[in-house]
Amino acid sequence: MKKLLFLLLIIFSLKSFGRQTEQKDSLSLIFIGDIMGHVPQIKSALDSATGEYNYMNVFEKVAPLIQSADFAVANLEVTLAGKPYSGYPSFSSPAQLAYACKESGIDVLVTANNHCCDKGKRGILGTINALNSLKILHTGTFKDSLDRANNNLLILRRNNINVGILNYTYGTNGISIPKPTCVNKADTLTMLSDIKNSKTFCVDKLIVVIHWGAEYESSPSQRQIKIANFLFRNGVDIIIGSHPHVIQKMEYGTNEEFGEYCIAYSLGNFVSDQRKRKTNGGVMLKIMLTKENDKVKISDVGYYLTWVHKTIANGKSNYKIIPCSLYESTNFKGMGSYSIQKMKLFMSDSRDLLGKSNINVKEITSE
Repeated sequence: MKKLLFLLLIIFSLKSFGRQTEQKDSLSLIFIGDIMGHVPQIKSALDSATGEYNYMNVFEKVAPLIQSADFAVANLEVTLAGKPYSGYPSFSSPAQLAYACKESGIDVLVTANNHCCDKGKRGILGTINALNSLKILHTGTFKDSLDRANNNLLILRRNNINVGILNYTYGTNGISIPKPTCVNKADTLTMLSDIKNSKTFCVDKLIVVIHWGAEYESSPSQRQIKIANFLFRNGVDIIIGSHPHVIQKMEYGTNEEFGEYCIAYSLGNFVSDQRKRKTNGGVMLKIMLTKENDKVKISDVGYYLTWVHKTIANGKSNYKIIPCSLYESTNFKGMGSYSIQKMKLFMSDSRDLLGKSNINVKEITSE
Protein backbone atom coordinates (compact mmCIF):
# COMPACT_ATOMS: atom_id res chain seq x y z
CA MET A 1 0.00 0.00 0.00
CA LYS A 2 2.82 2.39 0.92
CA LYS A 3 4.60 1.56 -2.34
CA LEU A 4 1.39 2.28 -4.30
CA LEU A 5 0.91 5.64 -2.59
CA PHE A 6 4.55 6.51 -3.21
CA LEU A 7 4.19 5.63 -6.91
CA LEU A 8 1.02 7.71 -7.24
CA LEU A 9 2.78 10.65 -5.57
CA ILE A 10 5.64 10.44 -8.06
CA ILE A 11 3.23 10.27 -11.02
CA PHE A 12 1.25 13.27 -9.70
CA SER A 13 4.46 15.26 -9.18
CA LEU A 14 5.65 14.52 -12.72
CA LYS A 15 2.30 15.56 -14.16
CA SER A 16 2.33 18.77 -12.12
CA PHE A 17 5.86 19.52 -13.30
CA GLY A 18 4.77 18.95 -16.88
CA ARG A 19 1.95 21.46 -16.50
CA GLN A 20 4.32 24.02 -14.98
CA THR A 21 6.88 23.66 -17.74
CA GLU A 22 4.18 23.98 -20.40
CA GLN A 23 2.90 27.20 -18.84
CA LYS A 24 4.20 30.32 -20.60
CA ASP A 25 5.56 33.34 -18.77
CA SER A 26 3.23 36.33 -19.18
CA LEU A 27 2.89 39.96 -18.17
CA SER A 28 -0.25 42.10 -18.47
CA LEU A 29 -0.33 45.87 -18.85
CA ILE A 30 -3.12 48.43 -18.67
CA PHE A 31 -2.60 51.92 -20.10
CA ILE A 32 -4.78 54.78 -18.88
CA GLY A 33 -5.34 58.25 -20.33
CA ASP A 34 -5.21 61.75 -18.86
CA ILE A 35 -5.68 62.21 -15.12
CA MET A 36 -6.56 65.86 -14.71
CA GLY A 37 -7.44 68.10 -11.78
CA HIS A 38 -9.77 70.97 -12.58
CA VAL A 39 -11.02 73.24 -9.78
CA PRO A 40 -14.38 71.43 -9.34
CA GLN A 41 -12.49 68.15 -8.92
CA ILE A 42 -10.30 69.63 -6.20
CA LYS A 43 -13.34 71.02 -4.40
CA SER A 44 -15.11 67.69 -4.75
CA ALA A 45 -12.27 65.87 -2.98
CA LEU A 46 -12.23 68.25 0.00
CA ASP A 47 -13.85 67.17 3.25
CA SER A 48 -14.82 70.57 4.66
CA ALA A 49 -15.16 69.13 8.18
CA THR A 50 -11.58 67.83 8.36
CA GLY A 51 -9.85 69.92 5.71
CA GLU A 52 -8.50 66.70 4.16
CA TYR A 53 -8.68 65.60 0.52
CA ASN A 54 -9.85 62.17 -0.60
CA TYR A 55 -10.17 60.93 -4.20
CA MET A 56 -10.77 57.24 -3.50
CA ASN A 57 -14.43 57.25 -4.56
CA VAL A 58 -13.44 58.58 -8.01
CA PHE A 59 -11.70 55.31 -8.91
CA GLU A 60 -13.67 52.70 -6.96
CA LYS A 61 -15.77 51.43 -9.91
CA VAL A 62 -12.77 50.85 -12.19
CA ALA A 63 -10.27 49.75 -9.54
CA PRO A 64 -10.97 46.00 -10.06
CA LEU A 65 -10.17 46.32 -13.77
CA ILE A 66 -6.98 48.29 -13.06
CA GLN A 67 -5.90 45.78 -10.44
CA SER A 68 -6.42 42.89 -12.87
CA ALA A 69 -3.17 43.82 -14.65
CA ASP A 70 0.39 43.21 -13.49
CA PHE A 71 1.17 46.88 -14.15
CA ALA A 72 -1.07 49.88 -14.82
CA VAL A 73 0.37 53.05 -16.38
CA ALA A 74 -1.37 56.45 -16.50
CA ASN A 75 -0.63 60.03 -17.57
CA LEU A 76 -0.59 62.43 -14.62
CA GLU A 77 -1.52 65.76 -16.22
CA VAL A 78 -1.21 67.91 -13.12
CA THR A 79 1.62 68.94 -10.84
CA LEU A 80 1.72 68.07 -7.16
CA ALA A 81 3.19 71.42 -6.20
CA GLY A 82 1.34 71.88 -2.93
CA LYS A 83 -0.92 74.73 -1.89
CA PRO A 84 -2.50 76.86 -3.18
CA TYR A 85 -4.20 74.21 -5.28
CA SER A 86 -5.38 75.27 -8.71
CA GLY A 87 -6.89 74.01 -11.96
CA TYR A 88 -6.63 75.13 -15.56
CA PRO A 89 -4.49 76.73 -16.90
CA SER A 90 -1.87 76.16 -14.18
CA PHE A 91 -2.53 72.84 -12.43
CA SER A 92 -1.59 71.91 -8.87
CA SER A 93 -3.52 69.11 -7.20
CA PRO A 94 -3.29 67.60 -3.71
CA ALA A 95 -0.92 64.64 -3.45
CA GLN A 96 -3.95 62.61 -2.27
CA LEU A 97 -4.86 62.34 -5.97
CA ALA A 98 -1.71 60.28 -6.57
CA TYR A 99 -2.36 58.30 -3.39
CA ALA A 100 -5.81 57.32 -4.69
CA CYS A 101 -4.26 56.31 -8.00
CA LYS A 102 -1.86 53.97 -6.22
CA GLU A 103 -4.50 52.50 -3.92
CA SER A 104 -6.71 51.86 -6.94
CA GLY A 105 -3.98 49.85 -8.67
CA ILE A 106 -2.05 52.35 -10.79
CA ASP A 107 1.64 51.48 -10.55
CA VAL A 108 3.22 54.05 -12.89
CA LEU A 109 2.48 57.74 -13.48
CA VAL A 110 4.24 59.33 -16.44
CA THR A 111 4.79 63.05 -15.98
CA ALA A 112 6.05 64.57 -19.25
CA ASN A 113 3.17 66.60 -20.65
CA ASN A 114 2.33 70.18 -21.58
CA HIS A 115 1.34 71.03 -17.99
CA CYS A 116 4.37 69.62 -16.16
CA CYS A 117 6.04 73.06 -15.95
CA ASP A 118 2.88 74.90 -14.82
CA LYS A 119 4.34 75.66 -11.38
CA GLY A 120 7.97 75.93 -12.43
CA LYS A 121 10.70 74.16 -10.50
CA ARG A 122 8.44 73.84 -7.45
CA GLY A 123 5.92 71.88 -9.49
CA ILE A 124 8.42 69.47 -11.06
CA LEU A 125 10.27 68.79 -7.82
CA GLY A 126 7.07 68.62 -5.77
CA THR A 127 5.60 66.04 -8.15
CA ILE A 128 8.74 63.90 -8.14
CA ASN A 129 9.07 64.06 -4.36
CA ALA A 130 5.41 63.23 -3.80
CA LEU A 131 5.54 60.22 -6.14
CA ASN A 132 8.77 59.01 -4.54
CA SER A 133 7.27 59.28 -1.04
CA LEU A 134 4.25 57.25 -2.19
CA LYS A 135 6.55 54.73 -3.90
CA ILE A 136 4.83 55.27 -7.25
CA LEU A 137 7.03 54.53 -10.25
CA HIS A 138 7.43 57.42 -12.69
CA THR A 139 9.41 58.83 -15.60
CA GLY A 140 9.31 61.81 -17.95
CA THR A 141 10.48 64.62 -15.64
CA PHE A 142 13.61 64.68 -13.51
CA LYS A 143 15.32 66.67 -10.77
CA ASP A 144 18.48 67.18 -12.84
CA SER A 145 20.58 65.56 -15.56
CA LEU A 146 21.99 62.95 -13.17
CA ASP A 147 18.48 61.93 -12.13
CA ARG A 148 17.57 61.63 -15.82
CA ALA A 149 20.66 59.55 -16.58
CA ASN A 150 19.76 57.12 -13.80
CA ASN A 151 15.97 56.98 -14.16
CA ASN A 152 14.96 57.90 -17.70
CA LEU A 153 14.31 54.33 -18.81
CA LEU A 154 11.77 52.80 -16.44
CA ILE A 155 11.94 49.00 -16.47
CA LEU A 156 9.04 46.85 -15.28
CA ARG A 157 9.93 43.23 -14.45
CA ARG A 158 7.58 40.31 -13.91
CA ASN A 159 7.66 36.58 -14.73
CA ASN A 160 10.98 36.69 -16.62
CA ILE A 161 9.72 39.53 -18.85
CA ASN A 162 11.33 43.00 -18.88
CA VAL A 163 9.43 45.97 -20.30
CA GLY A 164 11.04 49.39 -20.80
CA ILE A 165 9.08 52.66 -20.71
CA LEU A 166 10.17 56.06 -22.05
CA ASN A 167 7.99 59.19 -21.82
CA TYR A 168 8.00 62.41 -23.88
CA THR A 169 5.96 65.56 -24.51
CA TYR A 170 5.67 67.77 -27.58
CA GLY A 171 6.09 70.87 -25.37
CA THR A 172 5.35 72.66 -22.12
CA ASN A 173 2.90 75.39 -23.21
CA GLY A 174 5.76 77.75 -23.96
CA ILE A 175 7.04 77.67 -20.38
CA SER A 176 10.81 77.30 -20.10
CA ILE A 177 12.05 74.19 -18.32
CA PRO A 178 13.54 75.48 -15.04
CA LYS A 179 17.16 74.52 -14.44
CA PRO A 180 18.45 72.12 -13.29
CA THR A 181 15.26 70.07 -13.84
CA CYS A 182 14.74 68.06 -17.03
CA VAL A 183 11.64 67.34 -19.08
CA ASN A 184 11.73 64.81 -21.91
CA LYS A 185 10.87 66.62 -25.15
CA ALA A 186 9.78 64.62 -28.17
CA ASP A 187 12.60 65.57 -30.52
CA THR A 188 13.87 62.80 -32.75
CA LEU A 189 17.55 63.03 -31.79
CA THR A 190 16.79 62.69 -28.07
CA MET A 191 14.34 59.84 -28.61
CA LEU A 192 16.73 58.00 -30.94
CA SER A 193 19.54 58.27 -28.40
CA ASP A 194 17.27 56.96 -25.64
CA ILE A 195 16.06 54.06 -27.79
CA LYS A 196 19.63 53.02 -28.58
CA ASN A 197 20.55 53.25 -24.90
CA SER A 198 17.57 51.07 -23.94
CA LYS A 199 19.00 48.23 -26.02
CA THR A 200 21.88 47.89 -23.56
CA PHE A 201 19.34 46.91 -20.88
CA CYS A 202 17.99 43.93 -22.84
CA VAL A 203 14.32 44.87 -22.48
CA ASP A 204 11.90 42.45 -24.15
CA LYS A 205 9.52 45.19 -25.26
CA LEU A 206 10.13 48.95 -25.47
CA ILE A 207 7.18 51.27 -24.89
CA VAL A 208 7.01 55.01 -25.58
CA VAL A 209 4.27 57.00 -23.84
CA ILE A 210 4.02 60.28 -25.71
CA HIS A 211 2.08 63.53 -25.29
CA TRP A 212 1.27 64.75 -28.81
CA GLY A 213 -1.35 65.65 -31.41
CA ALA A 214 -4.07 68.27 -31.71
CA GLU A 215 -6.55 68.77 -28.89
CA TYR A 216 -10.12 67.55 -29.51
CA GLU A 217 -9.25 65.94 -32.87
CA SER A 218 -10.55 62.37 -33.18
CA SER A 219 -8.08 61.45 -35.93
CA PRO A 220 -4.30 61.42 -35.52
CA SER A 221 -2.44 64.17 -37.35
CA GLN A 222 0.10 63.49 -40.08
CA ARG A 223 2.81 64.53 -37.63
CA GLN A 224 1.66 61.91 -35.10
CA ILE A 225 1.77 59.26 -37.80
CA LYS A 226 5.21 60.42 -38.94
CA ILE A 227 6.63 60.31 -35.41
CA ALA A 228 5.03 56.91 -34.80
CA ASN A 229 6.62 55.47 -37.93
CA PHE A 230 9.99 56.91 -36.88
CA LEU A 231 9.73 55.29 -33.45
CA PHE A 232 8.65 51.92 -34.82
CA ARG A 233 11.41 51.90 -37.45
CA ASN A 234 13.99 52.50 -34.73
CA GLY A 235 12.97 49.71 -32.39
CA VAL A 236 9.96 50.84 -30.33
CA ASP A 237 7.34 48.10 -29.97
CA ILE A 238 4.37 49.88 -28.37
CA ILE A 239 3.30 53.56 -28.49
CA ILE A 240 0.72 55.05 -26.13
CA GLY A 241 -0.52 58.57 -26.87
CA SER A 242 -2.17 61.30 -24.83
CA HIS A 243 -3.04 65.04 -25.03
CA PRO A 244 -5.98 65.34 -27.48
CA HIS A 245 -8.47 64.70 -24.60
CA VAL A 246 -10.55 62.58 -26.97
CA ILE A 247 -10.10 59.01 -28.16
CA GLN A 248 -8.15 58.25 -31.32
CA LYS A 249 -7.67 54.94 -33.11
CA MET A 250 -5.65 51.91 -31.96
CA GLU A 251 -3.74 49.42 -34.09
CA TYR A 252 -2.03 46.09 -33.53
CA GLY A 253 -0.28 43.99 -36.14
CA THR A 254 2.91 42.81 -37.76
CA ASN A 255 4.59 44.04 -40.92
CA GLU A 256 7.95 43.65 -42.64
CA GLU A 257 9.16 47.14 -41.70
CA PHE A 258 8.24 47.26 -38.00
CA GLY A 259 7.77 43.65 -37.01
CA GLU A 260 5.16 43.35 -34.26
CA TYR A 261 3.73 46.72 -33.23
CA CYS A 262 0.89 48.24 -31.22
CA ILE A 263 -0.24 51.86 -31.00
CA ALA A 264 -2.99 53.86 -29.30
CA TYR A 265 -2.81 57.38 -30.72
CA SER A 266 -4.85 58.87 -27.85
CA LEU A 267 -6.54 57.21 -24.88
CA GLY A 268 -8.68 60.28 -24.14
CA ASN A 269 -9.55 61.55 -20.66
CA PHE A 270 -9.55 59.13 -17.75
CA VAL A 271 -10.85 61.75 -15.33
CA SER A 272 -11.41 65.49 -15.75
CA ASP A 273 -14.12 68.11 -15.50
CA GLN A 274 -14.36 68.39 -19.28
CA ARG A 275 -17.97 67.68 -20.26
CA LYS A 276 -18.10 68.54 -23.96
CA ARG A 277 -19.03 65.77 -26.35
CA LYS A 278 -16.28 63.08 -26.64
CA THR A 279 -14.13 64.62 -23.84
CA ASN A 280 -16.01 63.07 -20.90
CA GLY A 281 -14.40 59.64 -21.13
CA GLY A 282 -11.65 57.51 -22.59
CA VAL A 283 -10.28 54.01 -22.98
CA MET A 284 -8.07 51.74 -20.91
CA LEU A 285 -5.90 49.64 -23.22
CA LYS A 286 -4.98 46.16 -21.97
CA ILE A 287 -2.03 44.30 -23.49
CA MET A 288 -0.93 40.77 -22.63
CA LEU A 289 2.68 39.82 -23.29
CA THR A 290 3.73 36.18 -23.45
CA LYS A 291 7.23 34.68 -23.49
CA GLU A 292 7.95 31.47 -25.37
CA ASN A 293 11.40 30.18 -26.32
CA ASP A 294 12.94 33.44 -25.03
CA LYS A 295 10.77 35.48 -27.42
CA VAL A 296 8.20 37.93 -26.03
CA LYS A 297 5.13 38.59 -28.14
CA ILE A 298 1.82 40.39 -27.75
CA SER A 299 -0.67 37.56 -27.23
CA ASP A 300 -3.79 39.66 -26.64
CA VAL A 301 -4.87 43.29 -26.86
CA GLY A 302 -8.19 44.99 -26.18
CA TYR A 303 -9.76 48.03 -24.55
CA TYR A 304 -12.32 49.06 -21.97
CA LEU A 305 -14.48 52.14 -22.53
CA THR A 306 -14.70 54.37 -19.44
CA TRP A 307 -16.90 57.38 -18.80
CA VAL A 308 -16.81 60.05 -16.08
CA HIS A 309 -20.12 60.18 -14.22
CA LYS A 310 -20.51 63.65 -12.73
CA THR A 311 -23.30 64.40 -10.30
CA ILE A 312 -24.02 67.45 -8.17
CA ALA A 313 -25.39 67.29 -4.64
CA ASN A 314 -25.73 70.21 -2.23
CA GLY A 315 -23.82 72.41 -4.65
CA LYS A 316 -20.84 70.04 -4.77
CA SER A 317 -19.68 68.03 -7.77
CA ASN A 318 -18.93 64.33 -7.47
CA TYR A 319 -16.98 62.25 -9.97
CA LYS A 320 -16.86 58.50 -10.62
CA ILE A 321 -15.08 56.76 -13.48
CA ILE A 322 -17.51 54.17 -14.86
CA PRO A 323 -16.66 51.03 -16.87
CA CYS A 324 -19.17 51.42 -19.68
CA SER A 325 -19.88 47.79 -20.56
CA LEU A 326 -20.46 46.88 -16.91
CA TYR A 327 -23.12 49.56 -16.48
CA GLU A 328 -24.58 48.79 -19.88
CA SER A 329 -25.07 45.16 -18.82
CA THR A 330 -27.06 46.31 -15.77
CA ASN A 331 -29.19 48.67 -17.86
CA PHE A 332 -27.38 51.62 -16.22
CA LYS A 333 -28.78 50.81 -12.80
CA GLY A 334 -28.60 53.71 -10.36
CA MET A 335 -28.01 56.42 -12.99
CA GLY A 336 -30.38 59.24 -13.84
CA SER A 337 -31.87 59.69 -17.31
CA TYR A 338 -29.66 62.69 -18.16
CA SER A 339 -26.47 60.79 -17.27
CA ILE A 340 -27.63 57.71 -19.18
CA GLN A 341 -28.26 59.85 -22.26
CA LYS A 342 -24.79 61.43 -22.09
CA MET A 343 -23.06 58.12 -21.41
CA LYS A 344 -24.84 56.40 -24.29
CA LEU A 345 -23.79 59.24 -26.61
CA PHE A 346 -20.16 58.84 -25.54
CA MET A 347 -20.34 55.08 -26.06
CA SER A 348 -21.98 55.47 -29.47
CA ASP A 349 -19.42 58.04 -30.64
CA SER A 350 -16.52 55.93 -29.37
CA ARG A 351 -17.74 52.63 -30.80
CA ASP A 352 -18.50 54.23 -34.14
CA LEU A 353 -14.99 55.72 -34.36
CA LEU A 354 -13.09 52.70 -33.08
CA GLY A 355 -15.21 50.17 -34.93
CA LYS A 356 -14.30 51.85 -38.22
CA SER A 357 -10.68 52.82 -37.56
CA ASN A 358 -9.17 50.28 -35.13
CA ILE A 359 -7.02 47.48 -36.50
CA ASN A 360 -7.10 44.21 -34.51
CA VAL A 361 -8.05 45.94 -31.24
CA LYS A 362 -11.52 45.08 -29.93
CA GLU A 363 -13.56 46.28 -26.97
CA ILE A 364 -13.46 44.05 -23.89
CA THR A 365 -17.05 43.79 -22.69
CA SER A 366 -16.51 41.24 -19.91
CA GLU A 367 -13.58 40.22 -17.68
